[in-house]
Amino acid sequence: MPVVLSVIGRSNSGKTTLLEKLIPELKRRGHRVAVIKHSMRDFDLDQPGKDSWRLARAGSDAVVVSAPRRVALVKKVERAPTLEELVAMIGDDYELILVEGYKHSRVPKIEVHRRVLGDLVCSPEELFAVVTDEPLDIAVPQFSVDQGVPLADLIEDRFLASASVGRKGDSHLF
Repeated sequence: MPVVLSVIGRSNSGKTTLLEKLIPELKRRGHRVAVIKHSMRDFDLDQPGKDSWRLARAGSDAVVVSAPRRVALVKKVERAPTLEELVAMIGDDYELILVEGYKHSRVPKIEVHRRVLGDLVCSPEELFAVVTDEPLDIAVPQFSVDQGVPLADLIEDRFLASASVGRKGDSHLF
């Protein structure tokens, strides 16, 4: 079972920017990484006129597009899948699944905080790290947005080191 960590924060706080910096560092270290992106709005990966769009428009409940180096599944759902269901869909091929969003999940969280956007979204007890543009008076490791290497060190030390030697329970999962 992969380690699941969530990156949370207010809209436009820099969650995706942080992930863009963190993923290459973790990959450079040899980790297999997947990402789940939570969206509050509906989305469409298909472009009008493309075959997959035409097949979905014709009424297919699911369309899988397969190519030599990518596979995409787009399917209609009755409700938004839970984080646990999405992790199960990804499978065990990865050591680490980074989640953008799902602030109410019980997985360990990194909050991206910007002073101009207001207070933290979660309580400090729910966080294992904060990426911030101001020092906060909380007992949680704090990093600036350009400190991807030390943040990757913390993730490795706290979650991935035990994963490679044999997991110590499921404290870092749901």
